[in-house]
Amino acid sequence: MNAPPLHGLHHLTAISGDAQENLDFYTGVMGMRLVKKSINQDSPDTYHLFYADAEGSPGTDLTFFPWPDAPPATPGAGKITELSLAIPEGTLPYWRDRLTEHEVAVAPEETRFGRAALPFTDPHGLKAALVEVTEERSFVPWDASPVPADRQVVGLHGVRIWERQLEPTKALLTRVMGFTKQGTEGDWHRFADAEGSSGTIVDVKVVTDRGSGRWGPGGIHHAAWRMADDEEQEQLRSLVEKVGLRPSPQIDRFWFRSVYFREPGGALFELATDGPGFGRDEDLDKLGEKLILPPWMEEKREQIEAGLPNLTHPVTS
Repeated sequence: MNAPPLHGLHHLTAISGDAQENLDFYTGVMGMRLVKKSINQDSPDTYHLFYADAEGSPGTDLTFFPWPDAPPATPGAGKITELSLAIPEGTLPYWRDRLTEHEVAVAPEETRFGRAALPFTDPHGLKAALVEVTEERSFVPWDASPVPADRQVVGLHGVRIWERQLEPTKALLTRVMGFTKQGTEGDWHRFADAEGSSGTIVDVKVVTDRGSGRWGPGGIHHAAWRMADDEEQEQLRSLVEKVGLRPSPQIDRFWFRSVYFREPGGALFELATDGPGFGRDEDLDKLGEKLILPPWMEEKREQIEAGLPNLTHPVTS
């Protein structure tokens, strides 16, 4: 069974509380660019906010569904419980001071599989970590960021998942999706590409005393994996189907095309094509400035806009 090449994470989608607070934090504190202000295509009364590098490069994109009225997320088995963001080597002290200055809940520094990491919790309860990386990432600095270019978040680093059993998820990752077992550290089992590269990391912890949890503000909805094109996506979709999982048909998200399935433990995975990209319907220097709808929803723009709260872009230096 030959899996297509492992390109790593395409994007991560999490759930936030108030949309304005989410925007203020990820642009004003984390220094990421809002590259697309759109809607949840399956629930058009909800924003879908996309934060990334200056051009929305695949692998740098952290997205949110704001659900301010929902109960907080509960972590559990079959859920992605933490995301990590890559930062340049040597910048952890800067980020520790910056987050502390902005009254972000920061945990003590850790070393995870040889890399320095700074866990923190965002304003709506999302568990995250900043991880220093040495490898070059495909990243375009955002000139208007309040964070200097040489200290900006350079991409997604990885995810951590709780599972009731290791072996079914391990089999999917290694036999179908092309991951390599990197080793074990404490309770965590690491999977990545053969080199253990930033952006390809999945850490799995077995928990036998936790329920399945629930989505809500502070939770992670799904992890999307990069597919170079439709052909590569269909190849992996077929492999996923052959092992008894139930992938969706391809769904056109306009900026990329998606296939969804649940890995054996229950976490939601997506296979997302690299293209066409966020520049398809906006100039790169105007990304994120206005509400963008996929063409098939334009006829409902007035109704959709009336159901969404106003957002004010924070002033950045």
